[in-house]
Amino acid sequence: MSQEIAVIGSPDFTAGFRLAGVRRFANIPDDDMSEELDGAVEQMLADDEVGIIVMHDEDLDHLSRGVRQDVETSVEPVLVTLGGAAGSGGLREQIKRAIGIDLMEEDQQ
Repeated sequence: MSQEIAVIGSPDFTAGFRLAGVRRFANIPDDDMSEELDGAVEQMLADDEVGIIVMHDEDLDHLSRGVRQDVETSVEPVLVTLGGAAGSGGLREQIKRAIGIDLMEEDQQ
C-alpha cells in the first residue's frame, strides 16, 4: 500500500501542493488556526494511508501541547515542517529520496 502526503495549513500554504497533485489536505483559515488545527492534525495522524504530514513550521505554535507532542513523536506518519528553519536542506533531500520528487523545486530565497 502506498503512503500519501497530507498537507495541513492555510489555503495559501496548501495551494501549491494541491497543484502538484497532493490529494489529502486540510485548509485551515488563518483566523480559525488555533481552533481547527488540532482536529485536522489528529485526523491525519489517525489516517493509515498518510505517510507524511507537511505543515508550515509556524503553525506548530498553534497546536495544543498534547497534539504537538503526538505529532513530533510520531514515526508514521512523519511530520515535515517547511518554512524559516535554517536546517531544512538536509530534510528536503531526505523527502526527495523517500518520495522521488522535490516538493520545493523552485528557488527559495
